[in-house]
Amino acid sequence: MKEILYVGLGSCLGGIARYLISTVIRWDGHGLPWGTLAANLAGCFLIGLFAGLLARCPSQPLNLILMVGFCGGFTTLSTFSRESLTLLQSGQCLALVAYLLVTLIAGLALTTTGYAITR
Repeated sequence: MKEILYVGLGSCLGGIARYLISTVIRWDGHGLPWGTLAANLAGCFLIGLFAGLLARCPSQPLNLILMVGFCGGFTTLSTFSRESLTLLQSGQCLALVAYLLVTLIAGLALTTTGYAITR
């Protein structure tokens, strides 16, 4: 039961942080969805950072709160997918390709950077 509460706490905080980013960086359906991109890339960096820190000093509660809960609640594949579909349906193929590539390539680079910082 404790584990569920840890994940719930982290998810709650991650979801709130994600909502705040989306209210600051709004998307009108044209160009790149910068708010989702910012949240997903920040989440990639954070999960790399958390993984590196927790590799040095393992803690199941912190793993559940930070990586499973916070990063899971903060990043969003479902919004990424919906916005990608919107770009595709509106014929913004260049923006769609840019969004897909930036999210994947920069996401991996930021996860690696976050992890490397802790080494």
